[in-house]
Amino acid sequence: MNLAKENIEQLILLCQQNNQKAQLEVYNRYCKAMYNVALRIVKDEHFAEDVMQEAFLRAFQKLDTFKGEVAFGAWLKRIVINFSIDFYKKNSFFNHDDYEAKAYKIEDTIEEDSMPFTQLKVQEVLNAMQKLKESYRMILTLVLIEGYDLEEVCEIININYANCRTTLSRAKESLRMQLASK
Repeated sequence: MNLAKENIEQLILLCQQNNQKAQLEVYNRYCKAMYNVALRIVKDEHFAEDVMQEAFLRAFQKLDTFKGEVAFGAWLKRIVINFSIDFYKKNSFFNHDDYEAKAYKIEDTIEEDSMPFTQLKVQEVLNAMQKLKESYRMILTLVLIEGYDLEEVCEIININYANCRTTLSRAKESLRMQLASK
Protein backbone atom coordinates (compact mmCIF):
# COMPACT_ATOMS: atom_id res chain seq x y z
CA MET A 1 0.00 0.00 0.00
CA ASN A 2 1.41 3.41 -1.01
CA LEU A 3 0.87 5.87 1.82
CA ALA A 4 2.76 8.81 0.32
CA LYS A 5 -0.44 10.29 -1.14
CA GLU A 6 -2.61 9.78 1.94
CA ASN A 7 -3.65 12.86 3.89
CA ILE A 8 -2.54 13.21 7.47
CA GLU A 9 -5.96 12.40 8.96
CA GLN A 10 -6.01 9.04 7.20
CA LEU A 11 -2.43 8.35 8.26
CA ILE A 12 -3.26 9.12 11.88
CA LEU A 13 -6.15 6.66 11.79
CA LEU A 14 -3.78 4.00 10.45
CA CYS A 15 -1.18 4.91 13.08
CA GLN A 16 -3.78 4.46 15.80
CA GLN A 17 -4.14 0.90 14.53
CA ASN A 18 -0.34 0.46 14.95
CA ASN A 19 0.31 0.43 11.21
CA GLN A 20 4.10 0.75 11.08
CA LYS A 21 4.16 1.89 7.45
CA ALA A 22 1.81 4.74 8.32
CA GLN A 23 3.99 5.63 11.32
CA LEU A 24 7.04 5.71 9.07
CA GLU A 25 5.23 7.97 6.60
CA VAL A 26 4.22 10.37 9.40
CA TYR A 27 7.77 10.30 10.72
CA ASN A 28 9.19 11.05 7.26
CA ARG A 29 6.80 13.95 6.77
CA TYR A 30 7.59 15.65 10.07
CA CYS A 31 11.08 14.56 11.13
CA LYS A 32 13.06 17.45 9.58
CA ALA A 33 10.85 20.14 11.05
CA MET A 34 10.76 18.49 14.47
CA TYR A 35 14.52 17.97 14.43
CA ASN A 36 14.97 21.70 13.80
CA VAL A 37 12.66 22.52 16.70
CA ALA A 38 14.63 20.24 19.05
CA LEU A 39 17.99 21.52 17.78
CA ARG A 40 17.08 25.14 18.50
CA ILE A 41 16.42 24.21 22.11
CA VAL A 42 19.02 21.58 22.99
CA LYS A 43 21.77 23.06 20.75
CA ASP A 44 23.39 19.72 19.98
CA GLU A 45 22.76 17.70 16.82
CA HIS A 46 22.97 14.28 18.46
CA PHE A 47 20.84 15.22 21.45
CA ALA A 48 18.31 16.88 19.15
CA GLU A 49 18.00 13.69 17.14
CA ASP A 50 17.50 11.63 20.30
CA VAL A 51 14.93 14.07 21.66
CA MET A 52 13.06 14.12 18.36
CA GLN A 53 12.92 10.32 18.18
CA GLU A 54 11.75 10.02 21.78
CA ALA A 55 9.07 12.60 21.08
CA PHE A 56 7.87 10.64 18.07
CA LEU A 57 7.70 7.47 20.14
CA ARG A 58 5.67 9.26 22.80
CA ALA A 59 3.41 10.79 20.16
CA PHE A 60 2.67 7.39 18.63
CA GLN A 61 2.00 5.94 22.10
CA LYS A 62 -0.34 8.81 23.00
CA LEU A 63 -2.00 9.18 19.60
CA ASP A 64 -5.35 8.32 21.18
CA THR A 65 -5.16 11.64 23.07
CA PHE A 66 -4.93 13.60 19.81
CA LYS A 67 -8.39 15.10 19.43
CA GLY A 68 -7.83 17.00 16.19
CA GLU A 69 -8.56 20.36 17.84
CA VAL A 70 -5.25 21.63 16.47
CA ALA A 71 -3.24 20.53 13.48
CA PHE A 72 -1.32 17.31 14.00
CA GLY A 73 1.95 19.14 13.30
CA ALA A 74 1.22 21.65 16.06
CA TRP A 75 0.35 18.86 18.50
CA LEU A 76 3.55 17.00 17.62
CA LYS A 77 5.62 20.19 17.84
CA ARG A 78 4.35 20.79 21.36
CA ILE A 79 5.49 17.29 22.35
CA VAL A 80 8.93 17.89 20.80
CA ILE A 81 9.29 21.23 22.59
CA ASN A 82 8.28 19.71 25.92
CA PHE A 83 10.73 16.81 25.46
CA SER A 84 13.48 19.25 24.43
CA ILE A 85 12.98 21.45 27.46
CA ASP A 86 12.74 18.44 29.79
CA PHE A 87 15.97 17.09 28.34
CA TYR A 88 17.60 20.47 28.73
CA LYS A 89 16.54 20.74 32.38
CA LYS A 90 17.58 17.19 33.26
CA ASN A 91 21.03 17.66 31.81
CA SER A 92 21.78 20.79 33.83
CA PHE A 93 22.10 23.01 30.82
CA PHE A 94 19.06 24.96 31.94
CA ASN A 95 19.37 27.39 34.80
CA HIS A 96 15.90 28.24 36.09
CA ASP A 97 17.35 31.12 38.11
CA ASP A 98 18.12 32.93 34.85
CA TYR A 99 14.42 33.64 34.58
CA GLU A 100 13.92 35.09 38.03
CA ALA A 101 13.14 38.78 37.97
CA LYS A 102 15.90 40.96 39.35
CA ALA A 103 16.26 44.70 39.61
CA TYR A 104 17.46 45.75 36.19
CA LYS A 105 18.09 49.11 34.67
CA ILE A 106 19.30 49.63 31.14
CA GLU A 107 21.80 52.46 31.22
CA ASP A 108 22.74 52.41 27.57
CA THR A 109 19.68 52.08 25.39
CA ILE A 110 20.04 51.67 21.69
CA GLU A 111 17.89 53.80 19.46
CA GLU A 112 15.55 51.78 17.27
CA ASP A 113 16.83 53.47 14.12
CA SER A 114 20.54 53.15 14.94
CA MET A 115 20.86 50.11 12.70
CA PRO A 116 18.85 48.99 9.68
CA PHE A 117 17.59 45.77 11.29
CA THR A 118 15.30 45.01 8.37
CA GLN A 119 18.35 44.48 6.18
CA LEU A 120 19.85 41.79 8.42
CA LYS A 121 19.92 38.28 7.13
CA VAL A 122 18.14 35.55 9.05
CA GLN A 123 21.36 33.65 9.64
CA GLU A 124 22.96 36.72 11.25
CA VAL A 125 20.07 36.97 13.69
CA LEU A 126 20.23 33.25 14.49
CA ASN A 127 24.00 33.49 15.02
CA ALA A 128 23.52 36.47 17.31
CA MET A 129 20.88 34.55 19.27
CA GLN A 130 23.35 31.70 19.84
CA LYS A 131 25.66 34.14 21.64
CA LEU A 132 23.00 35.17 24.14
CA LYS A 133 22.70 33.60 27.57
CA GLU A 134 20.62 30.44 27.64
CA SER A 135 17.45 31.85 29.18
CA TYR A 136 17.36 34.66 26.61
CA ARG A 137 17.98 32.30 23.72
CA MET A 138 15.29 29.92 24.95
CA ILE A 139 12.58 32.54 25.34
CA LEU A 140 13.39 34.23 22.02
CA THR A 141 13.28 30.87 20.27
CA LEU A 142 9.89 30.02 21.74
CA VAL A 143 8.34 33.42 21.06
CA LEU A 144 9.95 34.61 17.82
CA ILE A 145 10.73 31.36 16.02
CA GLU A 146 8.21 28.86 17.35
CA GLY A 147 5.42 31.44 17.63
CA TYR A 148 4.23 30.79 21.17
CA ASP A 149 2.52 33.59 23.05
CA LEU A 150 3.70 34.61 26.51
CA GLU A 151 1.06 32.59 28.37
CA GLU A 152 2.18 29.43 26.58
CA VAL A 153 5.85 30.21 27.24
CA CYS A 154 5.05 30.65 30.94
CA GLU A 155 3.56 27.16 31.00
CA ILE A 156 6.36 25.60 28.99
CA ILE A 157 9.25 26.91 31.08
CA ASN A 158 7.26 27.14 34.30
CA ILE A 159 7.72 30.80 35.22
CA ASN A 160 5.21 33.49 36.08
CA TYR A 161 3.95 36.00 33.55
CA ALA A 162 5.88 38.98 34.94
CA ASN A 163 9.18 37.09 34.84
CA CYS A 164 8.41 35.94 31.32
CA ARG A 165 7.74 39.49 30.09
CA THR A 166 10.85 40.80 31.83
CA THR A 167 13.04 38.05 30.42
CA LEU A 168 11.65 38.55 26.92
CA SER A 169 12.27 42.29 27.11
CA ARG A 170 15.83 41.78 28.32
CA ALA A 171 16.42 39.12 25.68
CA LYS A 172 15.26 41.42 22.89
CA GLU A 173 17.46 44.22 24.18
CA SER A 174 20.46 41.88 24.41
CA LEU A 175 19.79 40.70 20.88
CA ARG A 176 19.60 44.31 19.66
CA MET A 177 22.90 45.09 21.36
CA GLN A 178 24.48 41.93 19.92
CA LEU A 179 23.34 42.86 16.41
CA ALA A 180 24.38 46.49 16.77
CA SER A 181 27.91 45.50 17.79
CA LYS A 182 28.58 43.85 14.43
